Amino acid sequence: MKLINYSAIYVMWMREMKRFLRSKSRIIGTLAIPMFFLLSLSFGIGPSVNLGGIAKGVRYLDFLVPGIIGMNMLFSSMFGGLSVLWDKEFGFLKEILVAPVRRSSIVLGRISGALTTTLIQGVLILIISFALGFKIVNAFSLVSAIIFMILICIGFIGAGIAFASILSDTQGFSLITQFIVFPIFLLSGALFPLANLPGWIKWLSMIDPLTYGIDGLRGSLIGISQFYPLLDFSVLLVFDFLMVFLGTWLFSKTEV
Repeated sequence: MKLINYSAIYVMWMREMKRFLRSKSRIIGTLAIPMFFLLSLSFGIGPSVNLGGIAKGVRYLDFLVPGIIGMNMLFSSMFGGLSVLWDKEFGFLKEILVAPVRRSSIVLGRISGALTTTLIQGVLILIISFALGFKIVNAFSLVSAIIFMILICIGFIGAGIAFASILSDTQGFSLITQFIVFPIFLLSGALFPLANLPGWIKWLSMIDPLTYGIDGLRGSLIGISQFYPLLDFSVLLVFDFLMVFLGTWLFSKTEV
């Protein structure tokens, strides 16, 4: 049996892509909530938000866009684990598990599929934000931003697969993941500068992996960050490795 079966990875990737592209309502739905946050916050409370702890002259819209992209990466990646539970429910997972393919290849295929669809959503949000007046440092910053998007997605997709592997129903998965993703999102500095937070909350933010992902996105897109880019990259890389390993290990223990 091959250590990595690229055909299996491709099949799982293609399956996720077809499911995504055939569901127009899913595409619209995943974009609607981020755009609601972006419009309501940037043009609503934006003028009253103090960004003095970041840099003078920075518009709240420019500060907010990387946070909203990070929010979409988080939610879409974590809920990508739902596909594992749906496959359990409809019996497709049983057919996959009896195939002569390592489960690590199946996990990599799921991660690559969810990564591609989530990355498409993030790029679409970025394109729409340009129409609202969002400005980036230069065209080369897009490459760095996409790298950070990928790193955010991989880690949280792995976490979603890990949770889906130990849970048995979609309702339980939704409740538990919502209980986890909202604190991760709110503590990440996506909406407000970390410098303006109380000390104990700031310490909680420092152990939030999404904090470093959004900081990396801000540094890439608008040239303003609170940590060194290498630190952001390193923390996300370690987080990705741990979550992919955990997701693969738990998925290998799955019984149908």
